[in-house]
Amino acid sequence: MRFLGINAVFHDPAAALVVDGEVVAAAEEERFSRRKHGKRPVPFSAWELPEQAAAWCLAEAGLRPEDLDAVAYSYDPSLVRRETGAPWEDLRTTYATRAPSFLATALPGLDPAQVRFVPHHVAHAASAGLAAPYEDCAVLVCDGRGEAVSHLAGHYRGGELTTLAAQELPHSLGLMYEEVTEHLGFMRSSDEYKVMALASYGAPRHLDAMRELVTTTGDGGFTVERVDWSGFAKRLGRGETWTADHADLAASVQTRLEEVLLELAFWLHDRTGARCLAMAGGVALNCVANTRLLAEGPFEEIWVQPAAGDSGTALGGALHLSQEFGEPAAPMRGADLGRGWTEGELAAWLDVARVPYTRPENLAGEVARALADDRIVAWFQGRSEYGPRALGRRSLLAHPGHARNAERLNEVKGREQFRPIAPMVLESRAHEIFGRGPVPSPYMLFVHDVRPGWRERIPAVVHVDGTARIQTVSREHDPLMAEVIERFEGLSGLPVVVNTSLNTAGRPMVDSPRDALECFGSSPVDVLVLGPFVVRRAA
Repeated sequence: MRFLGINAVFHDPAAALVVDGEVVAAAEEERFSRRKHGKRPVPFSAWELPEQAAAWCLAEAGLRPEDLDAVAYSYDPSLVRRETGAPWEDLRTTYATRAPSFLATALPGLDPAQVRFVPHHVAHAASAGLAAPYEDCAVLVCDGRGEAVSHLAGHYRGGELTTLAAQELPHSLGLMYEEVTEHLGFMRSSDEYKVMALASYGAPRHLDAMRELVTTTGDGGFTVERVDWSGFAKRLGRGETWTADHADLAASVQTRLEEVLLELAFWLHDRTGARCLAMAGGVALNCVANTRLLAEGPFEEIWVQPAAGDSGTALGGALHLSQEFGEPAAPMRGADLGRGWTEGELAAWLDVARVPYTRPENLAGEVARALADDRIVAWFQGRSEYGPRALGRRSLLAHPGHARNAERLNEVKGREQFRPIAPMVLESRAHEIFGRGPVPSPYMLFVHDVRPGWRERIPAVVHVDGTARIQTVSREHDPLMAEVIERFEGLSGLPVVVNTSLNTAGRPMVDSPRDALECFGSSPVDVLVLGPFVVRRAA
């Protein structure tokens, strides 16, 4: 059976296709439209659909809209409480109610009756609990908001979800984090990860106040009081320089978030007795909190869906319908679910661009040599990643042994200098270099302590607090990248390379060959690897 999932109502519109229980394609609309996050998260944009992503998913599988058994829309407008008085809520709800007609217009041939509304947090939960490699697991969802709640705690057993708790709005951990993001001069529903990075530069000196403002209720829920953020630090305008006060505020909010998640996890474990926890929702992208949950919480294993934010509800909605229609969902096999190109297509793009290129006999060896020579390499291989992390498909690679490369890459990308860059490491070598976080860690959703003997050897990827957000690489799942790292180790003695997303500030991650060529042409990158082909910067 064939199920298309659609996320559209808030932000990060995306589409995903599940056929016979297998995820065959998934992509965010931003990768096609080249508009960061696809659209702004305001009610006026709720009608905008991931039209290009949905059309591509169908084309990838050779399907037409009329071939679908059902379409999941990851929001159920019947659950919205209209009496809340939230500005423009009626407009958002009206657009969502009419989504079947909008989708039928965007996908000619689709019967509007085929569209099913899946509650937002159920879609989040399915994207984790049904995609995780577990038959039985607890599931925890935290984000900004859905229809009427901001959180779900439940238990998946045999593909069936039992909801054990859900926190009603206006109480929301995600909205609290969005508010402090905006107060610190960043863009809400977009830059929350910057607050997490900034927190490492501060001390949680406002933690007692945050503990009074954010509390758990003992029944699986929590309360978040209204916060006067100006009482802790001056509001920053976009681009204004942060101070120690702002870093301390970020640290205080981050620490309290971690504490609350731990309390929720212990409550959930007591109710389920589950050994494993699956997580989704935007808060699950907080890799610092994830590591603390694993290190100090009650669950033996934690699995976080790589597209844990709202884009992942497209996947969850499709998986939920598949399960509901009696087609058990298979676990995700990887995040490389987006567009890919043949060697012939890549060569044609290079020819159109009229750039000189080579096809080396030993691609891994040539790239390893470039990295050892301290070149920055734009790396474009296979199908693009689903979710916000560059996982060796659309990446910028560099030498981790030169401290200046952190500053250098942030300059290339045009972003804040406090932002860390990440290491890719051979899975077989990860334990000797990194501690505390889980191994394997293929989706870059946990932080790990860098062992003291290695901090001086790979300074470019060590954050100010001595941690790194690692991605483990295995020869089984990515043999080419594993060979690059192995050959780089042979030249440098380091089984680690720098990996950050292939994009510049304010732009979506590179997705197509054209995107890659434009990025290479407009930024100080030394080498572009496009499939088997290599383009070098002219001297």
